[in-house]
Amino acid sequence: MIPRLDPEGKLPPGIHPVTWAELEAHCGWNPRRRRLLSGLRRAAEVLKSVGCRTLYVDGSFVAGKPAPSDFDGCWERAGMDLLRLQAVDPVLLTFVNRRVAQKAKYFGELFPADTVEGGSGLTFLDFFQRDEDGNPKGILVLDLGSL
Repeated sequence: MIPRLDPEGKLPPGIHPVTWAELEAHCGWNPRRRRLLSGLRRAAEVLKSVGCRTLYVDGSFVAGKPAPSDFDGCWERAGMDLLRLQAVDPVLLTFVNRRVAQKAKYFGELFPADTVEGGSGLTFLDFFQRDEDGNPKGILVLDLGSL
């Protein structure tokens, strides 16, 4: 179950498990958000097809912003066939040019969870659990088995 958003529209700190159905209900409450969800779903299905089991979702997409520009997230490499991912969909491994290829194809951007975000020195999993001021905030974790 997704916890209630705080007064600033953020999830409380922590990693909150969610099923796809819960994610849809929480994030898909207008046409813009449903479009973003469609891209996230397609990316999640590709990741699942190459052995990914865990996807974290972050940003204004999981918060209360009515018209987020995209979604942000990261995925666990454990159990994945990265060579197969490169063959099936290299876009999910392309991080150049501000991830323009990912945003064009999937309407958001996803990173390996254990990769270090350049500006902060934190892994993306840790980076996504901090707001712009460095304060803790929550993220959602999706077991891709729920797709």
